Amino acid sequence: MTHSTPMIPVAKPVLDEREVEAVRRVVLSGWVTQGPEVAAFENEFAAFVDAPHACAVSNCTTALHLALKAVGVGPGDEVITVSHSFIATANAIQYCGGVPVFIDIEAGGYNIDADLIETAITPQTKAILCVHQLGMPCDLKRIVEIGKRHAIPVIEDAACATGSEILWDGRWEKIGKPHGDIACFSFHPRKVVTTGDGGMLTTANAEYDRKFRLWRQHGMSVPDTVRHGSKEVIFEGYPEIGYNYRMTDLQAAIGREQLKRLPDLISRRRKLARQYSEHLDAMGLEAPSEPEWARSNWQSYCVELPASFDQRTTMQALLNAGVSTRRGVMNTHLEEAYMGKGLHRAATSLVRSEVAQRSTLILPLFAQMTDADLSFVVSALRDIFAPAARSAKELVSS
Repeated sequence: MTHSTPMIPVAKPVLDEREVEAVRRVVLSGWVTQGPEVAAFENEFAAFVDAPHACAVSNCTTALHLALKAVGVGPGDEVITVSHSFIATANAIQYCGGVPVFIDIEAGGYNIDADLIETAITPQTKAILCVHQLGMPCDLKRIVEIGKRHAIPVIEDAACATGSEILWDGRWEKIGKPHGDIACFSFHPRKVVTTGDGGMLTTANAEYDRKFRLWRQHGMSVPDTVRHGSKEVIFEGYPEIGYNYRMTDLQAAIGREQLKRLPDLISRRRKLARQYSEHLDAMGLEAPSEPEWARSNWQSYCVELPASFDQRTTMQALLNAGVSTRRGVMNTHLEEAYMGKGLHRAATSLVRSEVAQRSTLILPLFAQMTDADLSFVVSALRDIFAPAARSAKELVSS
């Protein structure tokens, strides 16, 4: 098997001279940290998702921390979420002194099982933290209804979901439009929109937004932009303990260019996902699918292996063939950092989460991926799975 590239990566950011020129503009302006470019990026992101407020921060983990702090999560408070997520989801709860309460994922998918949420609610429950895993929207409408019924805030870990959409009262709306209380986004290089690193919070709550802006800059009462633009001397104060969670203008300038690309990036990713699904169906493998009320940005394309296939062995075979993959989503409760007493509570069985971690893998998917690249990946998959499929068919026929 030959291919023009030595290895097809799992993901690849889309960056070119447009981002270079944006950074050059900022460097020459002399204002390189949280300033006018950050403000412009916030306004443009808010307009894109149709949110009243958007606040840029250093990454999605810090966004989650501020969101949980804003809704009042403190020592001993419980936050219902999934173990089946990157560890940052649970870590942000720990930063507040809270306790992650894990429930299982849905059957046939990798998102939180909304049917299990109410069984996990206790008098200590302070928030529900749902995850739009791999860019696929979770059952947000049901989760928000549960939150309202019990007066519990809903925070969305939308790290992977920039540009994903959900059908809401008959209209397609972007994840990040305030359906829950706060949504948190990531701009890590593996995400569809990247600023190198960075994050964003969106909300309809002006008081939450005020708190985010205060806390992200050490609790400083007067932002730099106000102080530097004033004709009179201003002394800032520090009424609360805050953090250094700022985004730089260099990052924001890149983000502004990335937002312009986003519709085309998602269109291409959706086309690639459809092509993958067609090939997988033809091989007898189960392809991931969208609920009728969801449109994924396909930040990652995750497939479940047949029961007879070992995850690591399959990934190594693909790597040997020139195809890079990643294991499916991790489970925080299986990590050493969360095995101590009181570090989490499992409110339900986590069997589906554990099965998903050990039996899934993420295939390459990025906007620059050519049809030839995809065919190469499919061919490598066919070389691995076709012999087993033939053997199974022969066994049945005999």
